[in-house]
Amino acid sequence: MEKTTMAGAPAGTGDVIDAIVGLQASDPLHATRHARKKVVDATQASYDLFFRPGDAGLPLAERLLVALHASLLSGSDALARHYRAALAEAGADPQALAAVEAGCEADLPATRLREMLLFTRKLILRPVEGDEAALRRLKDAGMATPDIVTLAQLVAFLSYQIRLAAGLAAMKAWGSQ
Repeated sequence: MEKTTMAGAPAGTGDVIDAIVGLQASDPLHATRHARKKVVDATQASYDLFFRPGDAGLPLAERLLVALHASLLSGSDALARHYRAALAEAGADPQALAAVEAGCEADLPATRLREMLLFTRKLILRPVEGDEAALRRLKDAGMATPDIVTLAQLVAFLSYQIRLAAGLAAMKAWGSQ
């Protein structure tokens, strides 16, 4: 079995999307994706930034729970597996993990994490509801403005990542027919 990094990419490659989709350097789709190296590099750099351990602000386990939640809400099994594995390494709260897995984040105690997960649901499923009232609930739950901005940026990145992985997986499947 190929050794992977915490990010789930094959050791030495550092590209999460290639790992999630199962793209190998010999695949024609890999060459197509990597034709715009700066886009590939920027996508990976964004991932690295959002999931860097030890950053001030939102704890890594919370960022990973948000990522798992967004992946599950979007039906992205491959990304959900990836974020579950990262959560196992990060040591997520078992109650929070179970609630996310069950889609029952509203049943969590009234905490900042519950509000983050509810906000994620809104942005993923009904972005128009990510309004001033939703932002106020995050503030009322004790989130600082920079952390709210980071959360919104994280969910936007996850939306992009989910769609990119889905599109590449569909192209890969179509190409193998």
